[in-house]
Amino acid sequence: MADLKKILHVEDDADILEVARMSLEVIGQFDLMQCSSGKESLKTAPEFKPELLLLDAMMPEMSGIETLLELRKLSDCADTPVVFMTAKAQPEEIEGFMATGAISVITKPFDPMTLPDQIRSIWESIVR
Repeated sequence: MADLKKILHVEDDADILEVARMSLEVIGQFDLMQCSSGKESLKTAPEFKPELLLLDAMMPEMSGIETLLELRKLSDCADTPVVFMTAKAQPEEIEGFMATGAISVITKPFDPMTLPDQIRSIWESIVR
């Protein structure tokens, strides 16, 4: 795998979407596609073909885990690495996310200035 370029970010909070967009596009220079719901991500992901999924854990309609399970059914996302973003950061909660196959969990609130480096570091830990 090469350097990470394409991230699909799924988040229902408009303010977090905007802060993450500025962080990941402007500072991080990633090719970012954002969706405000799990259902939207299921329509967007096959065309966008993300290299990394960045999923909010708690969303209405479909949780981050439910979204991941549905994305895994799509051939383009069957093996795409996933990172959850959540305020639920107790050890047992993090273990639950990791048990779904997540490669990492980023806790909210996150630092928009360091988020791109944090994501690159996570990516580098799996591509070595």
